[in-house]
Amino acid sequence: MILDAADQYRRAVTFRHLHEGPTFVVPNPWDAGSARVLAGLGFPALATTSGGLAFALGRRDGVNLVSRAETLENVRVIAQAGPLPVTADLESGFGESPAEVAETIRLAAEAGAVGGSIEDATGDPADPIRPLAEAVRRVEAAVAAARALPFPFTLTARAENFLYGRADLPDTVHRLRAYSAAGADVLYAPGLPDLDAVRSVCASVDKPVNALAGGAPGVTVAMLADCGVRRISVGSTLARVALSAFVDAAREIHETGTFGFGGDVLSYAQVNELWP
Repeated sequence: MILDAADQYRRAVTFRHLHEGPTFVVPNPWDAGSARVLAGLGFPALATTSGGLAFALGRRDGVNLVSRAETLENVRVIAQAGPLPVTADLESGFGESPAEVAETIRLAAEAGAVGGSIEDATGDPADPIRPLAEAVRRVEAAVAAARALPFPFTLTARAENFLYGRADLPDTVHRLRAYSAAGADVLYAPGLPDLDAVRSVCASVDKPVNALAGGAPGVTVAMLADCGVRRISVGSTLARVALSAFVDAAREIHETGTFGFGGDVLSYAQVNELWP
């Protein structure tokens, strides 16, 4: 099933307008069930997660082990799970040419996304970050594809330096500015080390900034908003929370023969009530 054109347009406009208002959180489900739970809790929009999808498929993330087709099917499932706008984690665009990146944007929209992100990572551990000129051409192609759609697709450009051990804030800012000039609607540098770095990025660019949260327990929505962040996502954190609980419970069973984990979980009836 493909989203009705009017419904997708409504979702797209809603998502675009969210970036004009107060700071908001766009959490990251990894399947239809988690998407429905998050929608039921009142979040205004959702973002897919490449990490959450990879883990659900039993694969490592960040090394090109999940195909474009699998990613698009995940986008489709999450977009159809409820009424919320969905922005898609499209990794580095699933292709070496700008034309392939553009096609990924078109296909993501066809799957039901009203936004999507393109990153400048390569998936090659030996050479993880693309040269800037190449990365800019890919963002330009993604922007052109987004603008050709019959609704306002929100394109996010990601600078991946800090996720791959390149703690170079000036280069990260330089990249984000270049992606902004290429037409990106939202800018995102995951893995920034602290609030000062987040504040510096927000002050240095002219587009809404997405920040990655969930790794530092003391950080709050209010703190990130004070830094100038407009949108907050949590990446694979929610998927890792679920997987962590699963691993802890399985270890308890295997190592001690006890079932103490079952005393502090939602009941069967409560879980059934999560699904509208």
